[in-house]
Amino acid sequence: MKIVIIEDEKLTAEDLADVILKLQPDAQLVAFLKSVKEAVAYFQNAPAPDLIFSDIQLGDGVSFDIFKAVNITAPIIFCTAYDEYALNAFKTNGIDYILKPFTEVSIAQALNKYHALRRGFSEQRVSYDALFDLFVNKMPQKTSSILVTYKDKIIPIKTDHIALFYIANEETRLLTFDQQGYMLNKKLEELEKLSGDDFFRVNRQYLVNRKAVKDAAHFFSRKLVINLSVSFKETITISKEKTPQFLDWLARK
Repeated sequence: MKIVIIEDEKLTAEDLADVILKLQPDAQLVAFLKSVKEAVAYFQNAPAPDLIFSDIQLGDGVSFDIFKAVNITAPIIFCTAYDEYALNAFKTNGIDYILKPFTEVSIAQALNKYHALRRGFSEQRVSYDALFDLFVNKMPQKTSSILVTYKDKIIPIKTDHIALFYIANEETRLLTFDQQGYMLNKKLEELEKLSGDDFFRVNRQYLVNRKAVKDAAHFFSRKLVINLSVSFKETITISKEKTPQFLDWLARK
């Protein structure tokens, strides 16, 4: 089985390849493609693979741009950090997906689905227009400020001034770079979408600004501990599953 991986995060691509080869030792990883431009050029000249694993958000666009530009009949398993809107689209079009950070179990399930459906794959071109429109139109819009209520005032806090969002005592809070703390009435999931990719959700409790990350160090059980440039009393750790994604984000920002 010949497989192409489209992924702009090098560590994530390597991790995905390792898991695929572990689960499918006879697989041939024929190409690693990092951008829309590179993928379009590749598929215009190379023979079609048996299966494609594709990230959605790439550095120069979204992967739907690739599939709109060239005729690809190979089945595609999308890898995405975005959830509900993408998942609904994929279900509608019968395409499988993996949520990031992926696990060996999720990849195994996707490969099993591929083998189960293999005989039924159509040779006809799949239309990605609806997927593209749905994805782009529903991409969360990054906000420049977060509104907080303090006493009888509503105060806009610039996201650039926020070091991190976090949960403490079941309440959502933020801490600014000048050590001001505020309580919020939004969930961390909502703030993750509003704050854009300048922030990274390191675990269920913390959403940190890239500018606030001073460094990271190895911790127990292959975890990382994140050290901030601001004073913060709690220890922030990141799981081994999210470490590759975090390091890629750290390197890109």
